[in-house]
Amino acid sequence: MKAIYKLPVAAAAALLPVSVYAEGGIADWWQPYSVLNSGDTAWVMTAAVLVLFMTVPGLALFYGGMVRKKNILSTMMHSFSVAALVSLLWVAVGYSLAFAPGSAFIGGFDRLFLSGVGVDPAREMLTVAPNAGTVPESVFVFFQMTFAVISTAIISGAFAERMKFSAMMLFSGLWFLLVYVPVCHWVWGGGFMGEGGVLDYAGGTVVHINAGVAGLVACIMLGKRVGYGKEAMPPHNMALTLTGAAMLWVGWFGFNAGSAVAADASAGMAMLVTQVAAAAGALAWPLCEKLAGHRPSALGLASGAVAGLVGITPAAGFVDPQAALIIGLLTSAGCYIGVTVIKRKLGYDDSLDAFGIHGFGGMIGAILTGILFNNTVFGGEAVIGSQVLIQLKDVVITTFYSGIISAILLFVIAKVCGGLRVDQDTEREGLDINIHGERVE
Repeated sequence: MKAIYKLPVAAAAALLPVSVYAEGGIADWWQPYSVLNSGDTAWVMTAAVLVLFMTVPGLALFYGGMVRKKNILSTMMHSFSVAALVSLLWVAVGYSLAFAPGSAFIGGFDRLFLSGVGVDPAREMLTVAPNAGTVPESVFVFFQMTFAVISTAIISGAFAERMKFSAMMLFSGLWFLLVYVPVCHWVWGGGFMGEGGVLDYAGGTVVHINAGVAGLVACIMLGKRVGYGKEAMPPHNMALTLTGAAMLWVGWFGFNAGSAVAADASAGMAMLVTQVAAAAGALAWPLCEKLAGHRPSALGLASGAVAGLVGITPAAGFVDPQAALIIGLLTSAGCYIGVTVIKRKLGYDDSLDAFGIHGFGGMIGAILTGILFNNTVFGGEAVIGSQVLIQLKDVVITTFYSGIISAILLFVIAKVCGGLRVDQDTEREGLDINIHGERVE
């Protein structure tokens, strides 16, 4: 996603001079219809649908297949429910605080309930976002909404099979408002990270580190599932997980290439490197399994592909295909170690490896972006040494901010809801029948 003030992509030079943020404050959101580019608009609309497709049904199936049969509906409902909740919160306040002009830390209130977004036929004018000057603002609003949706939904993989539905919904809404929205503004909405030169093309920091760390905090505060480490907890249906992984893979082209907010060379390169990294990650994980003396698994193939996609997300508009290959391989191998070694050593129960793949993979990808970027790809003037320091600084800031605020929210919600997790009898019998009154036969 392009930053408002310093557009860190090659496409920035092609943007029309839309003067939305003038010196000292807002100038005018309205621009003539003539600025609209039908190709850019069509692509961003398509990309937005692909990103929404990643959550429902993609992430829902990916997570749903990995849990036990008694919790499949509950797990899938997390993704669907969050999609509805975050969509409404984005309209009410999220978009405005993320992208309307404000301070270096949070946006303003000009777009509450999307006030002012639209067209004025009498004046032949329409509203555009400052970093998407050739598409209607309404399309940009929807595109960014889908990012907010999947970011919040990712967290549920860490506490699957044991969290109260009421606590999950309350945490999701508050986390979105108090963590996702500010970090989104910091990186893409004119905040201090974007101004400081961080390279995050499509959400390595905003989406994956942010959500993954929140998931880690949640799974630690909830505690392990009943029987974890003592009882076998195999995935219920790997066919669902592979189907969901395939949907995530395809949808990720909208995630990364759509972040050019234009149908241009930057989008084309982002699409190419996304495929290269995903393929490398998909093969690296089974290879790691084989080297460790295990059989190459379907779950490993799916996990590796997602890990490669996570790793390339911050780098998509800044690297060439050769670098994408390295990022895919290293991120997948790193996530394999995180999931199979580090998690077991530390003993936390990250149910579906939300932190192990998204959080840990996002950190690896963000740092590798600062090492492997290619200035000729995006017309930049970055220097490896200083860029790595910028990437590290913002990884650390995001990690601590998301972790601390998530812990505070969970502590308060536990008091309000009488605890975060279901009782042991409910957990053993299954969340589907006990919380939702339904089950998969």
